[in-house]
Amino acid sequence: MHKPGDVILGGLFQVHYTSVFPELTFTSEPNQLICQGLDPPGFRHAMSMAFAIDEINKNPDLLPNVTLGYSLYDNCATLVIGFSAALSLASGKEEQFLLQENCLGTPPVLGIVGDSFSTFSIATSDVLGLFKLPIVSYYATCSCLSNRQRFPSFFRTIPSDAFQVRAMIQILKCFGWTWAGLLVSDDDYGLHVARSFQSDLAQSGGGCLAYSEILTWGDNTAELKRIVEVMKKSTARVVIVFAHQIHMIQLMEEVVRQNVTGLQWLASEAWTTAAVLQTPRLMPYLGGTLGIAIRRGEIPGLRDFLLGLRPDLHDSNNNGNSLIRLFWENTFQCRFAPPPAGWVEAGATLCTGDEDLENMETEFLDVSNLRPEYNVYKAVYALAYALDNMLQCEPGKGPFSRNSCAVLQGLEPWQLMHYLEKVNFTTSFGDQVSFDENGDALPIYDVMNWLWLPDGRIKVQNVGEVKRLAFKGEELTIDEDKIFWNFDSKQPPLSICSESCPPGTRTARKRGQPVCCFDCIPCSEGKISNETDSMECTSCPKDFWSSPQRDHCVPKKIEFLSYNEPLGICLTVVSLLGTFICAIVLGIFTYHRGTPMVRANNSELSFLLLVSLKLCFLCSLLFIGRPRLWTCQLRHAAFGISFVLCVSCILVKTVVVVAVFKASKPGGGASLKWFGAMQQRGTVIALTSIQVAICTAWLISASPAPHKNTQYHNDKIVYECVAGSTIGFAVLLGYIGLLAILSFLFAFLARNLPDNFNDAKLITFSMLIFCAVWVAFVPAYVNSPGKYADAVEVFAILASSFGLLVALFGPKCFIILLRPERNTKKAIMGRGTSTS
Repeated sequence: MHKPGDVILGGLFQVHYTSVFPELTFTSEPNQLICQGLDPPGFRHAMSMAFAIDEINKNPDLLPNVTLGYSLYDNCATLVIGFSAALSLASGKEEQFLLQENCLGTPPVLGIVGDSFSTFSIATSDVLGLFKLPIVSYYATCSCLSNRQRFPSFFRTIPSDAFQVRAMIQILKCFGWTWAGLLVSDDDYGLHVARSFQSDLAQSGGGCLAYSEILTWGDNTAELKRIVEVMKKSTARVVIVFAHQIHMIQLMEEVVRQNVTGLQWLASEAWTTAAVLQTPRLMPYLGGTLGIAIRRGEIPGLRDFLLGLRPDLHDSNNNGNSLIRLFWENTFQCRFAPPPAGWVEAGATLCTGDEDLENMETEFLDVSNLRPEYNVYKAVYALAYALDNMLQCEPGKGPFSRNSCAVLQGLEPWQLMHYLEKVNFTTSFGDQVSFDENGDALPIYDVMNWLWLPDGRIKVQNVGEVKRLAFKGEELTIDEDKIFWNFDSKQPPLSICSESCPPGTRTARKRGQPVCCFDCIPCSEGKISNETDSMECTSCPKDFWSSPQRDHCVPKKIEFLSYNEPLGICLTVVSLLGTFICAIVLGIFTYHRGTPMVRANNSELSFLLLVSLKLCFLCSLLFIGRPRLWTCQLRHAAFGISFVLCVSCILVKTVVVVAVFKASKPGGGASLKWFGAMQQRGTVIALTSIQVAICTAWLISASPAPHKNTQYHNDKIVYECVAGSTIGFAVLLGYIGLLAILSFLFAFLARNLPDNFNDAKLITFSMLIFCAVWVAFVPAYVNSPGKYADAVEVFAILASSFGLLVALFGPKCFIILLRPERNTKKAIMGRGTSTS
């Protein structure tokens, strides 16, 4: 279909949707391919270009004094025909076409609108790109066509599949569909989508593909059956299809045969608005389909232009190849003269060209949903605006060599391409049209939903849009309340491989499965995850531990020997009880200080011994409660000094007993002068001062300090006092042990002396208890963690203190309180005489 003009634009459209190849015998010249199956929407696409050029020619502000013409070709959905048509447009040579000016050959075109197929556009651009002939496609979406090095002259007014793939991923994310199947056509369109979809889906973390299948060309029933079986067996409830209408028609036949329902279909722009699939027979399966559709636009006046088409007005030849003649015959089921043989005899009608197109129910006149047509319209206008800008160039200020401009009589395609790259205009519908550095237009898609109405009618409604924003990536806007879901629940289906892992768990990928198929593993102790589907569990900070649910960190429990716990309470009560008993004994001895029982064996040392025992009981309280610096420093010093004072008193008492016994023998009186009261006090002070010096040196060199210990329990912080210096602590205990052993030895040696001279047996017994307690203390202390080490030390202090208190003062208190008759000098001496 041709129209002359000052500048000719070419067009490649799918007016027929299939073709028949002739049989190749290689013995004779092959026949021409036969196009079959007129496609009314495809013819409407072609007429949209004719309308746009007619509108531009009537516009005085655009290309004034220039008339645009066109040459429109049908590719018959066949590569060889489409490629031949493109070469004919570029070369201007077609043997069977005669122009009105009676010169042979179609005039070369300055730009081409088309092709509709990505594969056809690739083949055409590979060749015509060498001559810098601009090609503006309205329907080829393959992302590979954005390769500017390979396709330098290719432009398009439809977004590339790279954007469509990302738009589809946005829809998957919106509804939480992480497990889907992918079906693609076996051509550049589908195969490039398959590659980019898998890579983009993995990068976005939006989900996984349960399967990816290729829909072959032709009616391959066995392959379709296998693909549908895969769909049935898969747990994915969402099926994404990037294919053409013919593929979906063949696929749905097998889907209906196997009665595969319960699937949510996601449609690419190639079949989202395909009326051939919107039938009551298919709606039980395809109802609720969500699809990406080309941006819908308004083209005022297009319907009137289509109604005004007449074969006699737009056909300059009668060779049977006119697109309008073919459309007319197909629509009215008639034939132009001369008709085929037997046509009239069979009762069929002849076409007059005066038939009323408006009264015919044809999809051709439906302009309510102009999508590819709107892209054709924008493509024509882009070429027109680029040509207009080129012709408005001021001489001497042009972009070409020597600042030259292009002239109408000698226009070159490469000159138009320079202006086409910079074109920028706004359509009457309000959409801005421009091309980026890859020749792609501003990407925007409508999101469509197939609504199945209760009365059986089918409506494809707009429920949102997805577009690219500058510096913000893709933005999806969708009205979920408008969406029709073809499920009993009327809610979006759940399409996941594995249930989401709740907080407190992490995902563990199943072996041999995609990343979306995983098990939920509880976080280990001390680690948490506070997000759904967390890949890893994170460790809690140092002083925190995981909650029982492992979804947040809680402060670790603090453990120390507390006054509030039963063990601490018991030890405190026992300590205070010991102190109280010491006070009572001290009171008894003070009250009866004049009696022989108290005066015997140096009463001053007895009082000092009771005071030191009282201090021993009280120092145990420093081991209870939260460790602080002063308590850590004081507890061991107080313990060491108190016990050294106590044991020093016992040692001096024992030595005095031995000395007094020796002095009672002839010639032994001289020994007593070394053990007078002053010497006894001095010895106690001297022995205690050594321990004070040990403690002072320890505190200065390596002072004990509070410490948070996390080694005993992972979920607890054990507050304890570290010794600072193990040697210091060992010297302190060793010194106490040395004095205790000396006391035990002296008491043991004096155990058989007369009773009236000593209580060596009691001292021997008390020292035996003392040494036994502290010998047992060492291994118990070393093997007791945390607060139990403090409890062991407190127990040792209390046990040894009670042992000394009971063993040394129990018998004396018994005599003082219950046997006062024995608390006399005579009784004591008598007892001693009778014993001797």
